[in-house]
Amino acid sequence: MKKIELEIVALSHSITQTHSYAVVLGEVNGLRRLPIVIGGFEAQAIAVALERMQPSRPLTHDLFANFMSTFSIDLSEVVIYKLEEGIFFAKLICQGIDGETVEIDSRTSDALALAVRASCRIYTYENILEAAGLYLDQPESGTAAAEPVEPGTTASTRKVTSDKDLKSLSLDELNALLQQVLEQEDYVRAITIRDEINARKK
Repeated sequence: MKKIELEIVALSHSITQTHSYAVVLGEVNGLRRLPIVIGGFEAQAIAVALERMQPSRPLTHDLFANFMSTFSIDLSEVVIYKLEEGIFFAKLICQGIDGETVEIDSRTSDALALAVRASCRIYTYENILEAAGLYLDQPESGTAAAEPVEPGTTASTRKVTSDKDLKSLSLDELNALLQQVLEQEDYVRAITIRDEINARKK
């Protein structure tokens, strides 16, 4: 199966959920985004590397990266290869000094934190992007995705705060709400709405 290259385009903090973060991966030369919920520690580890900050003492991911470098282990790529019950699975593709390629299972958040430090490429597969990706509207389209919804609906959907509230909305209302939270860059909330939409389509 053909791999699709991704890049980290944003770290998002949820507006509605305290201590909730998402790392947002963007399809290289494409419009799709793949948001993945991660913990606060992993969000910090990715942010530190993205901003090229130098902590006074190595963080856990810095230590692991230094360990690999010391023993001439090259992290050549990270592959997000499976999505199961909302959980993403990743593996590190490494090469040792003898040239042998080794695959190491990893949490996706840890794999991404290491990928930033190693400046290696990140990949996934079409079926994962199709199942969990979000499409960004092109600005030149000139039509907001929320327009087809009745005028009173938009204001009411802003008050949606729980999964139970989501279940009371129609598909049109859910799609309109999804566009609203994407505009606010609340990718953590977008993931919940996306999952509800996908569940309705099954």
